[in-house]
Amino acid sequence: MENKLLVILGAGESGCGAAILGKEKGYKVFVSDMGEIKPAYKALLEQHGICYESGKHSEETILQAQEVVKSPGIPESAPIIQKLRSQNTPVISEIEFAARYTNAKMICITGSNGKTTTTSLIYDILVRAGLNVGLAGNIGNSLALQVAQQQRDYYVIELSSFQLDNMYDFKADIAILMNITPDHLDRYEYKFQNYVDAKMRITRNQTPKDAFIYWSEDPVIDNEIKKIKPLATLYPFGSKKEHNVAYIDGDNLTISASNAMSLTMPVSSLSLKGKHNSFNSMAAGLAAQILHIKNDIIRQSLQQFAGVAHRLQYVATIRGVKFINDSKATNVNSCWYALESMTAPTVLILGGKDKGNDYSEIDTLVKEKCHTLVFMGVNNEKLHEHFDNMGLNIIDTHSISDAVRLAYNAAKEGDTVLLSPCCASFDLFKSYEDRGEQFIQQIKQL
Repeated sequence: MENKLLVILGAGESGCGAAILGKEKGYKVFVSDMGEIKPAYKALLEQHGICYESGKHSEETILQAQEVVKSPGIPESAPIIQKLRSQNTPVISEIEFAARYTNAKMICITGSNGKTTTTSLIYDILVRAGLNVGLAGNIGNSLALQVAQQQRDYYVIELSSFQLDNMYDFKADIAILMNITPDHLDRYEYKFQNYVDAKMRITRNQTPKDAFIYWSEDPVIDNEIKKIKPLATLYPFGSKKEHNVAYIDGDNLTISASNAMSLTMPVSSLSLKGKHNSFNSMAAGLAAQILHIKNDIIRQSLQQFAGVAHRLQYVATIRGVKFINDSKATNVNSCWYALESMTAPTVLILGGKDKGNDYSEIDTLVKEKCHTLVFMGVNNEKLHEHFDNMGLNIIDTHSISDAVRLAYNAAKEGDTVLLSPCCASFDLFKSYEDRGEQFIQQIKQL
């Protein structure tokens, strides 16, 4: 690799990890970020003697690269990416780069919703089983950094469509696809099929020795499977026994990757409630069985797993009003699942950076479950256009403090205030985590 120039675009978690791995493997590494690099990442790059720049892209250097690793957040339409493509410079993801340097088994999870919970659940099962496992991708630490610093036998990786876009030779030993509903359409030319194609890349390069676990009742996935005919061994799960290897029958959930490993347990005993979490539990259980983990360990995890922060997270009950933080609901389908699980009259806080959302998906549940909608965004015009004629109490706000205070005022004893925004957080917040933390802080001040 001597003198082979590897350029990393973006100096966040994935970029810094790729840079450190590249340096260890003998590349000449240069990191470039159009934004300001966080102090912790600057310190990490300096500690490893890696050259970097922030606030600009020096084209003269970048265009000399033999290969480029790009942050998932940089769109294909960015001018520097277009210039690299025009001269046929390979542009790959950090996951693709890292996978070259490990023989670990890759358990990869994607989907419009449920992927963080399912990823965390699988990781929990594998840790309980005593396996040497790392957590990477959208959650956990950079895969590249882990590969550089400590070899694992297994990696559980949450993959976004953005990460899948720039994967070519990478192969998942176990690929899991939870569902596909419209999301990030602003990134995909507002063409749903482009987004679908990105998600289906999780099956890329798989062989019959590999596993593809998927929700069989998703019409989009069903259609794509008929089209692309994945080579992997298929493990469908769903709400009925027919054609599925994991399913619900009455109050029992059965997971049966093979006849020899069948596990049945009451749905009511699962630590995560709601039908969508039953599906998350099925997918996690199937992955664990394929890895020959004992059913007792799987059952223990499914009954004890504590859940994921900012995903239907109970915050507090104040004067009889319950507050639920679902800040991770950055698309309409996530909000649908949150509303479906509500059992009390609901005040819904929604809004943020719209990604080409179609709110009609939640109309029925909004009418059935909500008496008040609190809009919280820099620009709430699209929300008003869609919801104002429903006859509900509509409150317009442009800050988290106003949204929480006015939602609380609108709630009656026994009601639930649900933050489930349907939107990205980047209009008022740094991230969905920041939005959720600020929501919690405002509740403490009531």
